[in-house]
Amino acid sequence: MSTARMENPVILGLSTQNGQMRGSVKPAGGPGGGGGGPQTTQPAPVKPSSTVNNGNSQPAPTDVTATKGNEFEDYCLKRELLMGIFEMGWEKPSPIQEESIPIALSGRDILARAKNGTGKSGAYLIPLLERIDLKKDSIQALVIVPTRELALQVSQICIQVSKHMGGVKVMATTGGTNLRDDILRLDETVHVVIATPGRILDLIKKGVAKVNQVQMIVLDEADKLLSQDFVQMMEELLSYLAKQRQILLYSATFPLSVQKFMNSHLQKPYEINLMEELTLKGVTQYYAYVTERQKVHCLNTLFSRLQINQSIIFCNSSQRVELLAKKISQLGYSCFYIHAKMRQEHRNRVFHDFRNGLCRNLVCTDLFTRGIDIQAVNVVINFDFPKLGETYLHRIGRSGRFGHLGLAINLITYDDRFNLKGIEEQLGTEIKPIPSSIDKSLYVAEYHSESGEEVKL
Repeated sequence: MSTARMENPVILGLSTQNGQMRGSVKPAGGPGGGGGGPQTTQPAPVKPSSTVNNGNSQPAPTDVTATKGNEFEDYCLKRELLMGIFEMGWEKPSPIQEESIPIALSGRDILARAKNGTGKSGAYLIPLLERIDLKKDSIQALVIVPTRELALQVSQICIQVSKHMGGVKVMATTGGTNLRDDILRLDETVHVVIATPGRILDLIKKGVAKVNQVQMIVLDEADKLLSQDFVQMMEELLSYLAKQRQILLYSATFPLSVQKFMNSHLQKPYEINLMEELTLKGVTQYYAYVTERQKVHCLNTLFSRLQINQSIIFCNSSQRVELLAKKISQLGYSCFYIHAKMRQEHRNRVFHDFRNGLCRNLVCTDLFTRGIDIQAVNVVINFDFPKLGETYLHRIGRSGRFGHLGLAINLITYDDRFNLKGIEEQLGTEIKPIPSSIDKSLYVAEYHSESGEEVKL
């Protein structure tokens, strides 16, 4: 665990709306220093979620370790693609990749259910890239995701994996960015487009994005894409594609909307279900019963006594995100914040800097719940408890990525008590009262093989 360095106080305020706030940093309060400012030793760059934790002493959940023993070489992939895979540090395919890759390579539709952080991005990007024909200068594959941040993350992984393939052109396009830039980019060759639904549909309707040659479309976080917010756009988008196309659906949950879409558009899909239970193994869940006025004090105690590598703190509104970020900086801890009402360039900068370890704490809304893969995050705090089990599942999935350990702490008020009980029943899990001591081996990797050390609260 890196230690926090001291830094000069910076004037507090939200006038810049850039999501990056810094207070005068307290010395580390507990082992590892709780909140803290930018570290002198930053966490290592985050590897994508399909990295296998070979040699890690901590036991990972079965959804990332119960493999069949296959190797990436077994799938007869192009040598150049294999080079990119191994340079990413992906040593062996995870279970979702073992199930998906050979089926996707055969051209069959897939309906895949797997937890966040188990390698879904690699499960569809690898066969997608293998099937790209560089002799054609048309768009051959679409990856549709619900948020801008996830689009940027997936496109970066795609670019890195394909960098030896001799000219695969990958483009990310999302709302909130300059449409003219996207139009100019599509004048050139593009093979893979990773997009949010509204923007790609806009480009198609304008005749700029030609999708008649698309042979594969991926819906990542399909439950969100097929919710009421997006389903009409997805139906319209598919109407522009050729009838003979391959559809891959990936998500942690599959409500009735997904079943209806599958029945309408997928041709005898191969179904993959690696979800023995909804809640993430490897994430220890606690609640602290507090009043609204006690929440900030409780958060301060957690910061000073837990060993936090990086934390994500969830609020239920953009206004509360900004207010809490200001409070945290006043307490002396540096934090970033992010929500949907910020300008896109500021959101991009916050996401990039937090992912690269420039700050330990991020306050955010549910904008940040889906598919964002930051393995350094080992603590998630629900400052405001969510109302829906699906929201809770995706929030706590920010820790415990790909078999890493994680800790989820929920601040529960009197008004939240029925939601707490309902989510426990819906997800078939138990959220326990926070104990007087939390064993560091539950959420800090380097303590997992050591015995007896606990954090006193």
